[in-house]
Amino acid sequence: MIFNLKIVKVNPNYCDYLRSFDNKVSYNNYGKELRPFIGILFKIDKCEYFAPLSSPKPKHLNMKNTIDFLKIKEGELGAVNFNNMIPVCSNNYELINLNGQPITSLEKKYQKLLKEQLAWLNENSIQIKNKSQKLYNLYKGNKLSNNIRKRCCDFILLEEKCIEYNSKIV
Repeated sequence: MIFNLKIVKVNPNYCDYLRSFDNKVSYNNYGKELRPFIGILFKIDKCEYFAPLSSPKPKHLNMKNTIDFLKIKEGELGAVNFNNMIPVCSNNYELINLNGQPITSLEKKYQKLLKEQLAWLNENSIQIKNKSQKLYNLYKGNKLSNNIRKRCCDFILLEEKCIEYNSKIV
C-alpha cells in the first residue's frame, strides 16, 4: 500500500516527555519555530512513526545514505534521520499547511523547501517505508551494529511511553 507522507509539527511537550526517557529524541524547538517531522513511515499497534527532517547542509552532499540516514535529492534538499524517528499518536502533532500565504521572503523560501522535500519524499515513499521498517526490525531484533544502535532512539521504550503519555491525556 502506498500512502502520502505528511510534514507535521510535533508537540514540543510530547518530545520533552519522550526525551526524559531517551536523550536521543531530537529537540524540535528552534527559537519560535518548531522543527518539522515527515509523515507516516509505518504503523505498529497504535503507534504511527515520524522521522525528523534535516535542512540542507553542505556536509549532506558528501555523506552516504545508510540504514538510518537518507539524503533527500542527493542531499540538495536535506536528509531524513531515521535513527531519531519517534512514535506518535494523532493528538501529538499537527499538519503543516504548505498552501498558506507566506508573509516574509524567508517564510516563502522555507515553504518552497518543504514543498520540494515533500514532493521528493512522496516520490520515494516505498523506499522510505522499507528503510524505516528495516531499521525498526533490526533494532527490535537486536541485529544492528553497536555503532548504529547507539545512534538510534529506543523505539520499543518510546512506544510504551507514547501509549502511557496518550492514555493520560485522553
